Amino acid sequence: MPYMYIVECSDGSFYVGSTWVLERRVWEHNNGGGVEYTRRRRPVRLVYHEKYERISEAYGREKQVQNWSRAKRQALIDGRPQDLPMLSRWPSDPEDEPSVE
Repeated sequence: MPYMYIVECSDGSFYVGSTWVLERRVWEHNNGGGVEYTRRRRPVRLVYHEKYERISEAYGREKQVQNWSRAKRQALIDGRPQDLPMLSRWPSDPEDEPSVE
């Protein structure tokens, strides 16, 4: 089954990805087989994941969550779905620019 996942890096930042095999992908991030972003921030630990029927759904969710603020990602990780609408960005707020983490 495909997954969208979030790992927390050693510097406290989050990396959002999608994969077919979750355990293998986290292992790859921790053993130099991940993307450059996580290679420089090892070790990483899995903090959240969602399972999907199709990889295209997992990838779509990955792209959605990548554009969220850190606070909104943290609410998702913490299991606070009621906070997600409140944490949506307002384009006019410069402090809430999209995160590249």
